[in-house]
Amino acid sequence: MSDLEELKKKVRKLQSRAGTAKMELHDLAEDLPVNWTEIKVVAEKTFDAFAELDAAKRELSALENSS
Repeated sequence: MSDLEELKKKVRKLQSRAGTAKMELHDLAEDLPVNWTEIKVVAEKTFDAFAELDAAKRELSALENSS
């Protein structure tokens, strides 16, 4: 498998993880004030997922533009 294809696969996995984190944050927000103490942990997890996704997308874009 080429580097480009592996990176595309990584981006798809990260998109899935980010989507799941987004939904967890959404569900937590809907149920507030229940479990309000989990806000920081869930928000950080969501932030990290989207930051990792953004980095992978940038890497993919750079790789696609270099070929």
